[in-house]
Amino acid sequence: MTRENACRLVAELRASGKTIVFTNGVFDLLHVGHLRYLQRARGLGDALVVGVNSDRSVRAIKGPDRPITSEAERVEVLEALACVDGVVIFDEHTPHALIAALQPDILVKGADWAEDAIVGRDVVEARGGRVVRMAIEPGHSTSAIIDKIRQPNR
Repeated sequence: MTRENACRLVAELRASGKTIVFTNGVFDLLHVGHLRYLQRARGLGDALVVGVNSDRSVRAIKGPDRPITSEAERVEVLEALACVDGVVIFDEHTPHALIAALQPDILVKGADWAEDAIVGRDVVEARGGRVVRMAIEPGHSTSAIIDKIRQPNR
């Protein structure tokens, strides 16, 4: 969905008294660690909106070999998950502008992020929301999957 559509969705949900949860990431090669993270994030509120890095921003962050899966396909897979209520692509280096536009009640990031490094924390806390650092599933990562494919005998 577009940023405008995501803002409309959030406004409608909020008008119904719903609690909006937001998280973001690349979500390249979706795996069980992603799924469990998204399910737990959704459990914190009534609706989960996911920000997905554009292909261009992924290349800028992770290098020219990423993403493996295109932004359109990553969005399609995420939208098919029952725990996800909306997906929006952002092209900036960080999701700060998207978080500022959506004004979620709860911002979720992996516990691998330091509290003071969570982008959008200022926006969410300024409106009385909260930031949740969620545990990451050990042994599950896209990078590990890519390494295993590239070096199958490891």
